[in-house]
Amino acid sequence: LADIVARIGRAMFHAAGQARAITGFLGATILAGVRVMARPRRRMRFTAFVRYVEQTGFNALPIVGLLAFLVGVVLAYQGVDQLRRFGAGAEVFTVNLVGISVLREMGILITAVIVAGRSGSAYTAQIGTMQVNEEVDALRALGIDPFEVLVLPRVLALVVSLPLLTFFADIMGIFGGGLMSVLLMDMTPAQFLRQLNQAVNVTQFWVGMAKAPVFAFIIALVGCFEGLRVSGSAESVGRHTTQSVVESIFLVIVVDALFSILFSVLGI
Repeated sequence: LADIVARIGRAMFHAAGQARAITGFLGATILAGVRVMARPRRRMRFTAFVRYVEQTGFNALPIVGLLAFLVGVVLAYQGVDQLRRFGAGAEVFTVNLVGISVLREMGILITAVIVAGRSGSAYTAQIGTMQVNEEVDALRALGIDPFEVLVLPRVLALVVSLPLLTFFADIMGIFGGGLMSVLLMDMTPAQFLRQLNQAVNVTQFWVGMAKAPVFAFIIALVGCFEGLRVSGSAESVGRHTTQSVVESIFLVIVVDALFSILFSVLGI
């Protein structure tokens, strides 16, 4: 029992220290952003920004689209299977289930998890490798702020990319759900779209999209934070990359729950 209590205590102290460190990292990132905004032409790395948008956004379209499509298929299939047991109205409620679930929750959540595992880990590995090779120290020796060169372009790129990926995921998720609804039920594509238009409104869409920049900021911040904490070995790169993915997904789900509570209180 004493060992269990000791482990819990150590875990709590570690979590508190991690929260304090990432809060300081957040402050340094914001200060770097203020400096760049003051002189954007001289300080902003536009070439790096565009390259990261391509890496985190355009290159992620196939995997995001495929998984969102499959999520829509599963939602529609399970919805039809379960709702038919309650009698009539399965068609109507299945379309409602697919539209609201994809737009409010599943589209953004699936996309954020994919991006955390794909781009967040890449950020940590890239910056961590630079740490091992002492390239970050070389930047500081040259008077170049690593936050302006390494962190800020990555954060801004993901904040731009994730909403676009979420929009694409919403389309593919609804397409998958619509395809399965047409195949399983006596429903035409026009009927599906008509029922979808009645079931959802623009508010449902913006509820999901509003989360995207926040999730992107969290994923990018944690990825860069863990990358700069790497210390002198390849084993450290792997450990911090794993930690980056776990922390990002955990924080995304926690913040998503907070968003759900907030929207419920606001009646949205």
